[in-house]
Amino acid sequence: MTPSKLEEQTATSPSAADAEFTERPYSVYTSKEKWFIVTLVSFAGIFSPFTANIYFPAIPTLTSVFHKSTELINLTVTMYMVLQGLSPMFFGSFADFHGRRPIFILCLFVLCLSCVGLALVPTNAYWLLMVLRCLQATGSASTIALGAGVIGDIAVPSERGGFFGFYSLGPMLGPALGPVIGGALSDGLGWRSIFWFLCIATGLACIIMLLFLPETLRQIVGDGSVVPGPIYRPWIPIISRHSKAPSNFQRPPKRKFKNPLLLFKNLDIVMLLFFNGIVYSVFYTVTASISSLFADIYPFLNDSTIGLCYLAIGFGTAAGSAGAGKVLDWDFQRMKKIYIETHGSKSMKTESNDLGDDFPIEKARLMSMSYSMVVLVATGMGYGWCLQKKVHIAAPLVLQFIMGALSMAVMNPTQTLILDLMPGQGSSVTACNNIVRCLLGAVAVSVIDIILSSLGPGFTYVLLNGIIVISMPLLYLVMKLGPRFRKKRREADVETLVAHS
Repeated sequence: MTPSKLEEQTATSPSAADAEFTERPYSVYTSKEKWFIVTLVSFAGIFSPFTANIYFPAIPTLTSVFHKSTELINLTVTMYMVLQGLSPMFFGSFADFHGRRPIFILCLFVLCLSCVGLALVPTNAYWLLMVLRCLQATGSASTIALGAGVIGDIAVPSERGGFFGFYSLGPMLGPALGPVIGGALSDGLGWRSIFWFLCIATGLACIIMLLFLPETLRQIVGDGSVVPGPIYRPWIPIISRHSKAPSNFQRPPKRKFKNPLLLFKNLDIVMLLFFNGIVYSVFYTVTASISSLFADIYPFLNDSTIGLCYLAIGFGTAAGSAGAGKVLDWDFQRMKKIYIETHGSKSMKTESNDLGDDFPIEKARLMSMSYSMVVLVATGMGYGWCLQKKVHIAAPLVLQFIMGALSMAVMNPTQTLILDLMPGQGSSVTACNNIVRCLLGAVAVSVIDIILSSLGPGFTYVLLNGIIVISMPLLYLVMKLGPRFRKKRREADVETLVAHS
């Protein structure tokens, strides 16, 4: 095979699937249209953590009305987390193969139906409560992975950080707003009102997706200029096309279905997933223990005011997500400038999803994280000792806000880098991220009460943040060895194409 022929074959590989658009932008959508799409998927993404956390205030009531122990009702929470980790592996991979829009709508529809069932479940059918909670998790959990895949479809690395930062606002506000709304609904209208509220909200989200969300999977619509089949088109196409497919355009070949578990064969991806899972687990132990710790340390709080305490960490995550996105884009542009000065402007593919093997994308994403990590660890330890010493409630709330912001400043860069390293598999790799962090989070939550009882809040958060410190070398290994892993994946893609040519 001649070199030119090999280059032509390589252009259709998953890592360079957009070569036919060399004279065209990566996506035909304008900046405003991209922000509109990201806003849609961010709104849908809020339901995964929101649906999980809105349930918490109703647990004491459910133990009474179902005549079950707290441990058995908590089992519905555990099963929710398990399905929350597992279901995106299926739906995310399916979306990478068959399209984002239909899977988005399907997940929201399943979630809406499960909420109807939960609102009507008889109190003598505990088994049905368990089944419907699992179905609820199956519908809600995949929206995060699907949204990440959409961002990978429409955004090049130079703008991806800002989009991903904004997109994370929805999923991260869920844990803060869920307990507040759940507590108010349960106290005022009864526990069933929680699920009727979720039914109305998810039904509305499903209708919005049907009306406005376009298909973005590049294997179906290319850069967005290819008109897909009816099920892939929004009912109200308010996003106009400013570019049409050229006459000689050939749609990228359909990729074969890939088992998302095969992504765990990539050592750099595994290191990023594990590190991100550790930070997420520590973050989740903070949110999971707020109600019990604050009720014990500050006895003047009632259920409603404890729910309001979640707002501090929630608004912190919102601020951190927005700020992290801007820092990510700024770091990318800074590294791009250095790279061009060293290699020349022609070597930089500014409008491509594929930056090549030489561009240090790992360093561009992770180089500012060390500062956030130091402050995050110090703040986490200080938070534990504030609770240990029972200082004024304002102190731990302020530290919660800081921890929320810095947790996003640490997790968003790793999640964005994972998308950069696996172009075309955004939903699958985000599903892998989801299963790792959900399983690690489930383990952490299951033991946090035991650790708190044994060590107290002070030493507990010294221990947990110490684990973050121990895992930090993984990031430096990724920055050091990442380019080598990317090159091996590229060579493997070329060998596969040659073998099938």
